[in-house]
Amino acid sequence: MIMRRRTLLGAAALLPFGARIVSAAPPAETITPALIEAAKKEGKVSYYTAMDLSVAEPMAKAFEAKFPGIKVAVERTGAERLFNRLAQETASNIKRCDVVNSSDAAHFITWKREGWLQPYVTVDIAENVAPEMRDPDGAFANQRTHLSPMAYNIGLVKPEDAPKAFNDLLDPKYAGKLVKGHPGYSGTIMTATQQVARELGWGYFEKLAKQKVMQVQSATEPPKKLEAGERAVAVDGSDYLFWMARERGVPIEVVYPVEGTPLISNPMAVFKAAPNPNAARLLFAWIMSGEGQEFIVNLSGQYPANLKVKAKAGRPPLSSIKTLREDPVEVEKTADEIKAKYARIFKV
Repeated sequence: MIMRRRTLLGAAALLPFGARIVSAAPPAETITPALIEAAKKEGKVSYYTAMDLSVAEPMAKAFEAKFPGIKVAVERTGAERLFNRLAQETASNIKRCDVVNSSDAAHFITWKREGWLQPYVTVDIAENVAPEMRDPDGAFANQRTHLSPMAYNIGLVKPEDAPKAFNDLLDPKYAGKLVKGHPGYSGTIMTATQQVARELGWGYFEKLAKQKVMQVQSATEPPKKLEAGERAVAVDGSDYLFWMARERGVPIEVVYPVEGTPLISNPMAVFKAAPNPNAARLLFAWIMSGEGQEFIVNLSGQYPANLKVKAKAGRPPLSSIKTLREDPVEVEKTADEIKAKYARIFKV
């Protein structure tokens, strides 16, 4: 079963972030001894995510160390595959997902409309997450923010020859040297594709497809292809993985295109059919806490949702980067069209 994304009816309650309506969110809660005890009795929690395993698994281990006796099962796949998987499991009455996190914010519009999300608000969310970064009804909140920039391997491209804009990638000198992710698999790339197509037009992708681009699935793969030296320039990808590679000594340079860099929010929610509801709320609450947010930031350098947590030292402030406007509502309307156009243009 593949869930088709239906056009919104225009109801304000379906807007993902910052909707100006009367809130129906439940009262904000804290992590209490009673919640911890109930979660330990369940003993496990499943975390469905599109975040790379190099971050998701250490985060799960940190949670397990914080709350001994609760095991975290990380289910990682591309966000668009995750979307279809949850549709298939729900249609088959399979209840496995406790907490879901996607790099395609549009998914949460659909899931909220379908009634699949359990509203849950923590004190950290209510007090320290900006209103535009959380659902007004408490159905979900942004867990973290990352970008989808360009990048290049300094060992394969001289800085003076490196691209500075998306349109620079159309230069014949980059033919056969590019790698990019696919919007049919990756939520990051789905979101980025919508933004770039809106700004530059689909004609840009038609020209880019003539550059003999290596097509991979996940936004986590272009950084790895650059690191391995299989391609010289990444058209897109998850910025935190480029930065993590740099910290390991890989000669990668991150490029924020002059046209603007796609911005990707990554909402998270408790699934209403969660088989481990107490452990689900505990994991959700811990990830959104200062401690959980600092762990993600310190490990990967992604930008925190919790306003009390500072960005990682050495990363450019998000406010200093020209970013493209994220539009989950438009992605929700046009996702199937985006996938079809992209597959036709790149013949994948």
